[in-house]
Amino acid sequence: MPTEEELFASVDALLEEEPQLPPPAERARLREAAGITQARLATAMKTTLQTVKNWENGRSEPRQPRLSAYQRLLTGWAAKYPAPGAPAVSAPAVAPKPEVPETFTGPAAPEAPEAKVAASVEAPAVQAAPERLARPAATSRRPVAKKAAKLATDPRFPHGPLAVLDGDGSAYGVDGIVLDCPATTVPELVEWTLKESGLGAAKLNRYGKDADPLIVLTAAAAVKLGLPERLEGHEQRRSLRLPEDHPVVKQVGRAKWQLTQRGFGPWARIYRKAQGRDRQCVQLAILSWDALDERSWPGVAEMEPADVARVLGAYAQRVITPRGSTAVSGLELMTALRPPTKAVQDSETGNWVSGHNPGSLGTEPMDPAPPEATPEHPVVVNSGWRGGFLNEEAYQWVRSVDTLTDEECTLPFAVGLDLNTAFLAAAARLVVGLSGPDHFHAPTFNQKIPGSWLVDLSHIELDPRLPSPFTPDGTRPTGPAWYQTHTVAYAQELGFNVAPIEAYLRRETGAYLDPWHDRLKDAYVDTLADLGVTKDLSDAEFLAAMERHKQVDPALAAVLSAIKATVKGGVGKLRERPQGKHYKEGERWPALERPTWRPDIRAAVISKARVNMHRKLRNMAAMTGLFPLAVLSDCVVYPSPGDSPLDFLPYAASGKPQPGGFRLGPTPGLAKLEGVQAMLWAVDLMEKGLNPARHIKGGDAVFDEGE
Repeated sequence: MPTEEELFASVDALLEEEPQLPPPAERARLREAAGITQARLATAMKTTLQTVKNWENGRSEPRQPRLSAYQRLLTGWAAKYPAPGAPAVSAPAVAPKPEVPETFTGPAAPEAPEAKVAASVEAPAVQAAPERLARPAATSRRPVAKKAAKLATDPRFPHGPLAVLDGDGSAYGVDGIVLDCPATTVPELVEWTLKESGLGAAKLNRYGKDADPLIVLTAAAAVKLGLPERLEGHEQRRSLRLPEDHPVVKQVGRAKWQLTQRGFGPWARIYRKAQGRDRQCVQLAILSWDALDERSWPGVAEMEPADVARVLGAYAQRVITPRGSTAVSGLELMTALRPPTKAVQDSETGNWVSGHNPGSLGTEPMDPAPPEATPEHPVVVNSGWRGGFLNEEAYQWVRSVDTLTDEECTLPFAVGLDLNTAFLAAAARLVVGLSGPDHFHAPTFNQKIPGSWLVDLSHIELDPRLPSPFTPDGTRPTGPAWYQTHTVAYAQELGFNVAPIEAYLRRETGAYLDPWHDRLKDAYVDTLADLGVTKDLSDAEFLAAMERHKQVDPALAAVLSAIKATVKGGVGKLRERPQGKHYKEGERWPALERPTWRPDIRAAVISKARVNMHRKLRNMAAMTGLFPLAVLSDCVVYPSPGDSPLDFLPYAASGKPQPGGFRLGPTPGLAKLEGVQAMLWAVDLMEKGLNPARHIKGGDAVFDEGE
């Protein structure tokens, strides 16, 4: 039996604990019963409206001194407005402390801070953002068990890959979790993130590295940490950064942390040298410094912190923890899925050492062949190269109005089709060079060898109602030019003889982009499915679902936009050009020091995508007699008797789409509706030399230098 002394000690300990609050739904009920608005309560508590909302939906809990004041207020209201069926004066309900799921335990799990979520029978704490926005808080919460199951994927990172920090010290993570972050300086934030937050993500490849945790700062959080709310300057946005004498930069240095060469900009990496296998690095993204480009992340920067966390968390789980722009993330994903090194056993000593990972691009940068480089590249400038360059770019072609027939001009509509992630479709099973280029004279063409070929294709004459497959502007070649393997192979496919004059070819090859393609394809298809666009829909149902998918869930629609930007941006980064007004031709620029600066791989992707487009255009003409009005990258415009693709796409008698042409559907390489306009509108643009494919989505023709 316990002694009286032991029992009194236990009771005293209970009395000394912080006051407990009723469940979130009861807090809201009491406030509404008292006739007080959330805004008025926020003013009385000297906090923000969003913080009060968080208290009432279970996303966060107040801290002292607000905790005691809020408890006193709720106790008073509970005495005045008891719940139906409850005694007139009732003690506030006690919410049990949230339990850490069993999967969080173990020697590898970091000590995680207590999640500020109130678990109760009446209102489970974890709640998905779309449900919170769509239905009343009291009925929209997921079971706690479901949240724990999601978090159990990796016990080392119980709270997911990232968090969005607001000015009140609440760090919003994935699956609705909210952590209490006490940091008031950037060094304190870094220490908290690495030692207490439980944030991070597991590596995507067995030979890779775990993802560094990401902390996204709202404007209020940035100011609280001593950062300016906006980062002003006259240079390009991406090059803006804090000056080295800024107090926060000095704080970071005094705490023995380092910044990368990019400095403290919209995406800042703060690190110390790794100790053994443990990386010490935190990524910061600052929303008010335009870290999230509106073109890639539409509307996300203006969302509430919990919804920003939901968008970025979904992207992190399906693609990769953001490392910068979507272009940077697309490039980082390639390396994360194909790490350059792996552990190998030394044959002499038996020790495990770092060695090359077959199928990767290795650890050292590789100079391109002169025709694969850009005019300012040192390989070109230092060698005096004058032999021309690869011009493998996406289509920007407008059909000559002289080739339009009266029948075409009398059709009422111009309908634009857009190929889903055309570059991603082209990356599937794409064999690229992994080693350096070797120079050959008068080689025999081999379509299985990736490289660059100097070939004269000017003798090939094709239907003028179609673009040439050999040039981005669709005009016929005028003489010998450099082409990537896929372009030359297509000339052979069309039945023409090719006789290369010279070539730069690579002996070691592989499908380097296959895992990149697979992960992004799954992310794209899964996100579309979550928005109601699934593979089992009929073509008419697919068109209807695509028309409304952005309204189904704006947050997931933003994730879809970011996935598409990741594809295009990642391919573009393979040939990143020099930036800054002080660059001089012939100097090396930072991007050249990456093994992933590979303009030949970029050329291979774009060449295959353009060839795929031309093959479909040719098949469509053969099956339907229809010819396009214009093509812009992955968008093609056709004259049509109706305002839907269903009015001109080829179907078999069974109702199934004819193979070889354009087909509607949600997977990469299939098509969706881009826009519909009057045929007269399209012809008017064509006569002015403008591209209808550029404007068919919005309808307004913008006369800009890009045309």
